[in-house]
Amino acid sequence: MSLLDLLTGNAGNQVASQAENKFGISKNQVIALMAVAAPLIISYLRKKSQDSNEAEALNNALDRDHDGSILNDPAQIETRQNEGNSILSHIFGSQKQNVENQLSQNTGISMDKIGPILAMLAPLVMGYIGKQKQQNNVNSGGLGDLLGGILGGAQSQAQNGNPLNDILGSVLGGGAQQHSSNPLNDILGSVLGGGNSQNQESGLGGILGNILGGK
Repeated sequence: MSLLDLLTGNAGNQVASQAENKFGISKNQVIALMAVAAPLIISYLRKKSQDSNEAEALNNALDRDHDGSILNDPAQIETRQNEGNSILSHIFGSQKQNVENQLSQNTGISMDKIGPILAMLAPLVMGYIGKQKQQNNVNSGGLGDLLGGILGGAQSQAQNGNPLNDILGSVLGGGAQQHSSNPLNDILGSVLGGGNSQNQESGLGGILGNILGGK
């Protein structure tokens, strides 16, 4: 299962449906948010894993709390929301509010709803990483490569066409994506540090690049 399969599959749709019912936000808006936030979360984790202590802490957390069972048990998504808040605070640190603010401005989802939705998404993303870790028999030293592979696979799938592109295009509107027929690929390119978005200086893609420090 790829990252984009996760977001467009059963688990991703469960998050979108719960958020729609709870906050009155359209599923497309929620899916667009997840399509941007999931690779952003993974990119931050990848950056953290370059530090051996952070990599070991992440490895232990994945082994202890994120075996992938959440992918087959959507009921966990809402019950683990508090845990999701803690995950996001650790991943984004002092930039958490800035990240949420930028995502809010560019998806049209208000700040009071962005945080709770991201908190629902975070354990799902961690569960996905944990499952990939198990399947590939990766230890702390290989987490950076594993996370990079997940991001690279998402970008490759976006290049080859994905239904998320249409959703993102409609939710984000023209803006930064006006010169592209593939907004998800632009966003992933920005998260990964350039790619097709290297000349993008405004809009969500550019903002994500700025958040990541031009990585």
